[in-house]
Amino acid sequence: MKPLPQEWYFRNVVEVARDLLGRHIRRGGVTVRITEVEAYCGPGDSAAHTSKGRTPRTAPMWGDGGHAYVYLCYGLHNMLNIVTGHGEGTAVLIRGAEPVVGEAVIRKRRGGKTGTVLLTGPGKLGQALDLTTEWSGHALFESGGLEMLEGKPATRIIAGPRVGIDFARPKDIRARLRFADADSDWVTHKGKLR
Repeated sequence: MKPLPQEWYFRNVVEVARDLLGRHIRRGGVTVRITEVEAYCGPGDSAAHTSKGRTPRTAPMWGDGGHAYVYLCYGLHNMLNIVTGHGEGTAVLIRGAEPVVGEAVIRKRRGGKTGTVLLTGPGKLGQALDLTTEWSGHALFESGGLEMLEGKPATRIIAGPRVGIDFARPKDIRARLRFADADSDWVTHKGKLR
């Protein structure tokens, strides 16, 4: 499987978010299939990091699509986002995945856990891929390192509100910008999606 080309990311963030479901992320001996994502729609979206303007941390989000934006959440979890478009400050948070290659390595990194708890949650995914904020800005379309691979797109998609954004404006809290593969069990809070 080859990495998706950079041009693939030069689309609307919601379109890219839906199309990321079923794609593969590879780092070293671990490959996972994306099952759940959230779209963050730039400065006008009060839930997006770029709603507060450009900062050193959010600099990758203001660049061209196809790069990683990895941030540390609550000082504990490294969260992987995929930058979209051309400098619009938009990105897709990878919320969940299922193992494809390297499940033993994932289990070790996740403290011996098994089943869907391994990769259902963005912090768990970051831990499974052994990510740090040093990956922020990394080109996902180049071979080696951290790559986004073609995979097989999801055939049925369910949607609902994003998780953990109680600080945002009511319309942004209600926005149905969380998408998941309807045919996968590797999804957080699946019952809240339709």
